Amino acid sequence: MRDTRELDEAVNRLADRLRAAPQSRLRQGAAAEGLALARELAALAQRLEGAPEVRVMPDAGVFAVGDQLAVAGADLAEALRAAARGEGGPGRADGAPGGAGQVGAAPGGAEAVLADALARVRAAAERAGL
Repeated sequence: MRDTRELDEAVNRLADRLRAAPQSRLRQGAAAEGLALARELAALAQRLEGAPEVRVMPDAGVFAVGDQLAVAGADLAEALRAAARGEGGPGRADGAPGGAGQVGAAPGGAEAVLADALARVRAAAERAGL
């Protein structure tokens, strides 16, 4: 699997833009877009780690969304690296057996998850106008 540097950079760039955005911009939808993305990335990470149940990231307010996104992105990048090393759980992204709906059962494994996550980050940034 290629490294996660591109994902890390895209997530951190969007997180920084969310942190620097004025309150009016955040309330016009940028924060909601960032939170939705953070929740998606967190869910992907949890599935990679083989979590029996995906927990939803809470809404901590418009001023926290940049930090929430940065944490979710970092967690996903680490889960991808662990999966590449073969340290994943039952839903591993490295092609090991996983239950229905687990990332490990998805075609392409970790590479596909990485590409999908990167596309999600770019699309969210565009929708948020950041």
